[in-house]
Amino acid sequence: MAAQKDLYDAIVIGAGIQGCFTAYHLAKHGKRVLLVEQFFLPHSRGSSHGQSRIIRRAYPEEFYTQMMNECYQIWAQLEQEAGTQLYRPTGLLLLGMKENPEFKTIQATLFRQRVEHQHLSSEELKQRFPNIRLTRGEVGLFDMSGGVLYADKALRALQDAIRQLGGIVHDGEKVIEIKPGLPVLVNTTSKSYQAKNLVITAGPWTNQLLRPLGIELPLQTLRINVCYWREKVPGSYSMSQAFPCFLGLGISLAPYHIYGLPSREYPGLMKVCYHHGNNAEPEERDCPTAFSDIQDVQILSRFVRDHLPDLHPEPAIMEHCMYTNTPDEHFILDRHPKYDNIVIGAGFSGHGFKLSPVVGKILYELSMKLTTHYDLTPFRISRFPGLGKAHL
Repeated sequence: MAAQKDLYDAIVIGAGIQGCFTAYHLAKHGKRVLLVEQFFLPHSRGSSHGQSRIIRRAYPEEFYTQMMNECYQIWAQLEQEAGTQLYRPTGLLLLGMKENPEFKTIQATLFRQRVEHQHLSSEELKQRFPNIRLTRGEVGLFDMSGGVLYADKALRALQDAIRQLGGIVHDGEKVIEIKPGLPVLVNTTSKSYQAKNLVITAGPWTNQLLRPLGIELPLQTLRINVCYWREKVPGSYSMSQAFPCFLGLGISLAPYHIYGLPSREYPGLMKVCYHHGNNAEPEERDCPTAFSDIQDVQILSRFVRDHLPDLHPEPAIMEHCMYTNTPDEHFILDRHPKYDNIVIGAGFSGHGFKLSPVVGKILYELSMKLTTHYDLTPFRISRFPGLGKAHL
């Protein structure tokens, strides 16, 4: 048995936003925690980098809308602790045809959960947002709580907070082996560590760590094009002009959502992206562009040309990000089916950043065998056939 001073209460693998919030909650509750990251921080290899993410309560699923109530509280608390602005309210505009099933479900969820929102007719949309062009009589839903999270600042604030609370952050250390047991042993490229509990929040690298532990989750890793489009008149789609974040549902015949954030990151450029990408292993994310990448950009160009006439319809800058998707695009927050002191947080499917304060809290509670206040049924591994204990 490891000497007590060498034994962590928990090791968290992966210092993206989910791992950082998990380590933050552990440290905040006085636990001895080590956060291990394979790359030197900050880095742009995973899913948590970049300056901005959308925050919203608008979801078809009520369980996400309910989780967001506490997320807003924890984001505000972190903002206060860090003494820096991490959230900017802009509102979130949902655009779609009024008969779109997802549009109707989101509206019903917002109503039932008493989220402040407005329904905007085509005429009201034109008056309020004259630089959005409607092509088929689209209508709007305005989630008043929507806005922009400053992603890079949030990561930095969390990593600072973890250290201030007594947690340890080791970057530039790749995990090469996990030996399950009590304690669990984690070998990295630099050192060996032991802990009572292990939390794996490794994004696109999750299955590489889980395969030797006898389980492979149905995760699809995608390379996403993050596109920025130049304004014809600088500032026309900016926060200062009260332009909101938006989410297009079934617009421009696109099979997946198209979303955008008001210009800020690059002066005079607006971020408009497609909520899907191309299959890619995380190590291949910088390989030459695949044909389907080009198709994605063509879908976006058509959307920009048709709906955002004050933008040039070809991307000025294109960056990359990784998504790790589950088949149903709901997260995995669960214990390993065989080793109950190994907890897994994975499959955030391109919509996990805003929910990370509560995800981290749930992963902390699972690792410490505490009762969580949320129904975790939508997030269990057992929802995927053949991945229960019999699989091992």
